[in-house]
Amino acid sequence: MKNRFAVAALAALSFALVAVPSMVVSKPDAYAAALASPDRTDEDKARDAARHPAELLAFAGVKPGDKVGDFVIGGGYFTRLFSAVVGPKGHVYAYQPAEFIKYNPDYQKPLDAVAKLSNVTPESFSLGAIAFPEKLDVLWTAQNYHDLHLGQATPAQLAAINKGLFDSLKPGGVFLVIDHYAPDGTGDTLSAKLHRIDIETVKTELKAAGFVLEGESDVLRNKEDPRTVSVFDDSIKGKTDQFVLKFRKPKA
Repeated sequence: MKNRFAVAALAALSFALVAVPSMVVSKPDAYAAALASPDRTDEDKARDAARHPAELLAFAGVKPGDKVGDFVIGGGYFTRLFSAVVGPKGHVYAYQPAEFIKYNPDYQKPLDAVAKLSNVTPESFSLGAIAFPEKLDVLWTAQNYHDLHLGQATPAQLAAINKGLFDSLKPGGVFLVIDHYAPDGTGDTLSAKLHRIDIETVKTELKAAGFVLEGESDVLRNKEDPRTVSVFDDSIKGKTDQFVLKFRKPKA
């Protein structure tokens, strides 16, 4: 989530395959069907060209029947896609931090919207007490990981959040992280100002939590982004240089 409320919200951080009659839909067909889902908004569809959702879903391996956690849902763009892909035998947990909602009740609105989907459950537990109702096949966070680095959470708190995410996955489960590139070597020093993060910082922190980096995708790269302006700057908004990292929880 990338807006002016994020810093204040994190300041409040407390630790307190779809079955159809007589056939099985393949994953590519499931992705095409998801993109065409009537549950998606016109705004969602307008963003598809820039967000490459089918490629990202394929890279993560999201499939019908999966249990998926959308970690900080923003407006619900990916939640609606997950709902369509996993189908009636799968389930999606759409998460918005309690700290965000407490600071600004508007953060509840996207949860209320996706709650109308039959296979989606809204969740709003504290970042300090991550506890999805069941173990997940896939965790996903899009343009949100840097928001944990806005200067309000301590290193110990960040490590606890990542451990909570790790523990939420089934053995062999995937954690997909999408975020805006910061200049190499800057760590999280520009996260509060530019809403970006150094890719190596993400790798280091999640490996420390127990995740294994399985792959990277260049599908959202834009080398014309200087990485030195805010992601909300009109010159780059909606077309930032972004990394996509696929982590996996070891099976043993």
